Amino acid sequence: MSTALIIVDIQNDYFPNGKMELSNPVKAASNAAKVLEWFRQNNKDNIFHVQHIASNPGLGFFLPNTEGVQLNETVLPLEHESIIIKHAPNSFFKTELERKLREKRVTKLVIVGMMTHMCIDATVRGAVELGFETTLIEDACATRGLSYQDKVVPAEQVHFAFVSALNGMYANVISTEDFLQQEANTTLKNK
Repeated sequence: MSTALIIVDIQNDYFPNGKMELSNPVKAASNAAKVLEWFRQNNKDNIFHVQHIASNPGLGFFLPNTEGVQLNETVLPLEHESIIIKHAPNSFFKTELERKLREKRVTKLVIVGMMTHMCIDATVRGAVELGFETTLIEDACATRGLSYQDKVVPAEQVHFAFVSALNGMYANVISTEDFLQQEANTTLKNK
């Protein structure tokens, strides 16, 4: 069984002064970078960066040929790492991600990225529906506050509501520290 890292939409528009600034994107990206570094040292052939490029200018962010659409410097891909372009929240929808994972005989996914309530939720659910065993590194994800009519939901509550809904049925939800410790323990056992 092979495991792949999927880094979803860690792009400049989500950072300070971007067109869709999230809550705590720098911290989430820093944690994602720690997971990325672990994969680069232990599983370098199974790293996939997902980049959302808006096909509808009305979206207002991730517009083609802008600084905001670029992958953030915290997790820039190396030359041999795959970049998957998507135009919808689900990283599998009308992309080559599933095909590339199947070619590499990947059965397990580790997912990090942005936004928890949209693209992370859609990608995790999509992965499970395609039969992948999925781990979500929750503190390597970020989101923003939401509102509906006169109800305002702070970003932290949005984040934890979504990761709580995914935990168990859809994914093993853990922290960066717990993931890295778990992998270190597994490596020690296998020596």
